[in-house]
Amino acid sequence: MTPQLVVHRDKELMALAAAARLITRIVDAQSARGSASVVLTGGRNGNALLAAVASSPARDAIDWSRLDLWWGDERFLPEGDPERNYTQARDELLDAVPLDPARVHPMPASGGAFGDDAEAAAAAYARELAKAASPTDRVAVPSFDVLLLGVGPDTHVASLFPEHPGVRETELTVVGVRGAPKPPPTRVSLTLPAIRNAREVWLLAAGDDKADAVALALSGPGPIQAPASGATGRQRTLWLLDRAAASRIPPQLYPPDVA
Repeated sequence: MTPQLVVHRDKELMALAAAARLITRIVDAQSARGSASVVLTGGRNGNALLAAVASSPARDAIDWSRLDLWWGDERFLPEGDPERNYTQARDELLDAVPLDPARVHPMPASGGAFGDDAEAAAAAYARELAKAASPTDRVAVPSFDVLLLGVGPDTHVASLFPEHPGVRETELTVVGVRGAPKPPPTRVSLTLPAIRNAREVWLLAAGDDKADAVALALSGPGPIQAPASGATGRQRTLWLLDRAAASRIPPQLYPPDVA
């Protein structure tokens, strides 16, 4: 499936437009199936999107009690650490909306039930995902309505880094990551098979420092070299960019219109 591109004037407009798009998608999913399932991402673009949702008057269109929230990856740090994606998501949005706590699924923290064993934490999260999957799912994870991913300057998504073992995984749905090239070195991450079970995958990138990664990922390399190129949705793969991040995309590949 050919990825779709939407290019915005700047990162601020990108966050606002992505928030409006996400709210609409959640409301549509709840109308169609009674509930919705979203996988959150961290980083500057993921957090900017969550902040934009929090400030949007349209957020009340969502029935927050019928929304399942999952995470694509997590820094394996103690509970409450400000660098954890879950902590940041709570600060930006989650504490401001009436979610059902039973439907919020953070990845395990270090120092808890699994100590410093990231692999055991990953296995526990995989079991939680499997319980929420349906018999029709291709792998043992739910059919997420939207799975959000930030794109790193090296083309990493979630905590799947170029040439690292996690990006090569074809059987497990969640892996422990050690020796990550950006701190902290120990993480927990969904794998590409889990990501690809989402109905829609949205990749977020803003800023000139992401331009080379975006151009590379969209030029057709394999996911081992450019993990972002392997992050695809079953029904739709959407790249949400600002002009700076889109500035090096070869025009013969994708001549994007600016939104």
